[in-house]
Formats: sequence, structure tokens, C-alpha cells
Amino acid sequence: MGASKVDIYSESINAMASIAKVFAHPARVAILQYISKQESCICNDIVDEIGLSQPTISQHLQVINNAGLLKGNFKGKSICYCLNVERFQEFQSQFNAFFNKTKSNCC
Repeated sequence: MGASKVDIYSESINAMASIAKVFAHPARVAILQYISKQESCICNDIVDEIGLSQPTISQHLQVINNAGLLKGNFKGKSICYCLNVERFQEFQSQFNAFFNKTKSNCC
């Protein structure tokens, strides 16, 4: 697949695409659901819960984090993750606005 020309699109379109990419993979959705159900920041528990290898989980966490949907901090040698609720709310507003403005004029 060729390289995306993200620089030709607006910042808001690129942000929406970045977040949509997160929700386009079932493992990422499962990771987000798991994190959202935790009462505190979690570290290596994701690997045990989701059932994928640690490197695979790390790759998915990187995509989720790049979209701004995670907050993380270091505890010893581990990174603890929790959801960035403010970013989720921004995402919800962006998608609601997109779908409310988009109308079908064909067939």
C-alpha cells in the first residue's frame, strides 16, 4: 500500500481518521473496553486479559496513544494506562458533527 498523503487534508480530517483507525481493529476496541472498566491505571494486565502477545499489545497501544485516547505514566519500569476522557468527548463531538452534516443526495 502506498504512503498516505496526510498533509493534503485538514487537521480535523486527519484527527478523525486517526481515531477511526483505533476503532477499525477489534483488538484495539477490546483494549479500550478493558481499560475503561478498570478502577485504576493498569500495566501488564492487558496482555493477560486480551490474550495477545506483549509486542502485539504494545503496537495496538501505540496506535491508540497516537490518537490521543490514552494517558500514561511510569510506575517503576512499567507504563500505566488510563483513558483520556476529554479526548473521547472531543471525538464524540467531532463524529456527531460529521454525521449530522453529512446527508445523502443520491438514490
